[in-house]
Amino acid sequence: MAWRLEPAPLRGPEPAQARDVDALNKLFSESFTDRYRRDGLSGMRVPHLNPLVWRYAIEDAGEGAMLWRDEKGHLAAFNLVHHSGSEGWMGPLAVRPDRQGCGEGKRIVEAGIEWLQKAGATTIGLETMPRTVENIGFYSALGFVPGHLTVTLIDDAGIRGRTEALQLSKVTDRASKLAACTALTAKLSPGVDFSREQELTERYLLGDTSLVMRSGELVGFALWHSAPLADGRHAEELRVLKCVAVDRAALREVLVAVRQAAAQEGLRRVALRCQTAYGDAYAALVADGWRAHWTDLRMTLAGSPEPKVKGEGVVWSNWEI
Repeated sequence: MAWRLEPAPLRGPEPAQARDVDALNKLFSESFTDRYRRDGLSGMRVPHLNPLVWRYAIEDAGEGAMLWRDEKGHLAAFNLVHHSGSEGWMGPLAVRPDRQGCGEGKRIVEAGIEWLQKAGATTIGLETMPRTVENIGFYSALGFVPGHLTVTLIDDAGIRGRTEALQLSKVTDRASKLAACTALTAKLSPGVDFSREQELTERYLLGDTSLVMRSGELVGFALWHSAPLADGRHAEELRVLKCVAVDRAALREVLVAVRQAAAQEGLRRVALRCQTAYGDAYAALVADGWRAHWTDLRMTLAGSPEPKVKGEGVVWSNWEI
C-alpha cells in the first residue's frame, strides 16, 4: 500500500488584486466544472468570467477578497467576502480540485465568517446549488442553516407596461438620488446599503440603476448589469443584482423599467434573482409571466439570519457576482 503525503497547508489569506484575475478565472472554471461533473452534469463546462466583473467583485469585496496559495505560490483557493452594510455574504469561493478534502474549504469559509463578524455584519450567508447535498452538508457542519430558494426568473425585454423611470447615471442630481436609494433601503431593511455596488457598477461601465418615483419621492430601484457575464461572449441579458420597492405597485414599475432598459441596451431578456421568502411577490411575478430559469439555496449562519421586510416591501439582493 502506497502512503500519500499530506500537502503542506495553504498560505494565506492574502488580498486579491486585479493582477490575479486570470488565475481566479482558471480556478473558478476548473473547480465549478468539477463540481458539476461530480453532480452528474459531465457535459457542462463553466466558462471564464468577464474580467471587468472580476475587478468589480474584487473591489466590492475590498479586504474581504482573500486568496490562498500552495507551496509553489500557485493560487489554490479563494473566497470573495462582501458586505453591503449589515448584509454579509460569501461568493464565489472555491478550492482547487486537487486540494479538496484536506480541510482547506473549512478554513476559507471560517476566515470569511470571521472577517464579516469583525466588519459588523448581522447577516452572514451564501448560496449553493440545491441539488448538491455534499455542499449543503459541508456548510451545515460549519453552522449554516438552509433557508429559502433564490429563483432566477427571466422575462423578455421590451415594452409590457410603461413607466417614466430614471437612470442614476443620467440624472443631474445624482448624489441626492443615490442618497435616496440608500435611505429607502435602510427604511425597509435597516443597516443594508447597496451604494458601493451602485458606484462600482457605473465606474466599470457594467450597468446602471433604474429609479421609480412617485410624487417626487423614490419608491423603488433596481441595480442591474448589462455587460456580458462570460468572457468573450456577447451580452444577451440584463441581470438585476439588487431590487428594492416599497410595495407591489412600485415593484411592478421597477420591473417595467428594467425591461425597458434591456430593450434600450439591445438585450433579449431580463434575469431577476427573486428570494422566495417573499412568497406573495414571487407568485405575482410568475402570474405576470416571469419564468423560472435557475435555483440556488440560500443558507445563513445560525444566529446571523436575513432580516424580514414588513408589508409588501421587497429588498432582493444577489449573493453571487
